[in-house]
Amino acid sequence: MGAKEDCGANDVALAEPPRDFLAERRSIRRYLGFPVARKLVDVLLAAATAAPSAHNRQPWRFLVIEGQATKQQLAQAMGERLRSDRLRDGDPSDAIEADVSRSYARLTGAPVIILVCMTMADMDRYADDRRNQAERAMAVQGTAMAAQNLLVAAHSAGLGACWMCAPLFCPETVAATLTLPSDWEPQAIITLGYPADRGKPFQRRPLSEVTRYEDRGP
Repeated sequence: MGAKEDCGANDVALAEPPRDFLAERRSIRRYLGFPVARKLVDVLLAAATAAPSAHNRQPWRFLVIEGQATKQQLAQAMGERLRSDRLRDGDPSDAIEADVSRSYARLTGAPVIILVCMTMADMDRYADDRRNQAERAMAVQGTAMAAQNLLVAAHSAGLGACWMCAPLFCPETVAATLTLPSDWEPQAIITLGYPADRGKPFQRRPLSEVTRYEDRGP
């Protein structure tokens, strides 16, 4: 009997994904002071670039920031934009300053921060907005999948990491502060280091709330 013929429905458990490993990953926001070797960072980035992407255009771009002065400069610029936005919202000043301070501490307290960017440079272009919007969505999806690969690879390596979406609220500020290439669009920041704690408890909605089967058999 061939390998395909020998594999029946009762063997499906053998192919189950490592749920425990994935469920144990946490968003880690506090790190020990140990540096992360650049070779290890390169391993994580290589894992990120193994993600799928539409047309295999690989729209992800990464800026690795290790220098404390650059972290501080970026955190300060983003904090000023955050403060400005929230002042326009009419939020209490003490809540604003707490938010700004928390963001600054997270960015400057990580041994490594990785700015995840997207580029449309190699994506297809069309004569209508509908397909151009779809193309852009595909680039965003591919970049997000690369970031997820990076997060999982960091967890596998015993590192902690946290996904921060703040650059989406101030892309021009981030691009100007870091002198990014004109086609690099900031999408997220991933903080990276050896974890100082285990993160918050794992909580997810049950599958019954987020899943629907069509024409499901017995």
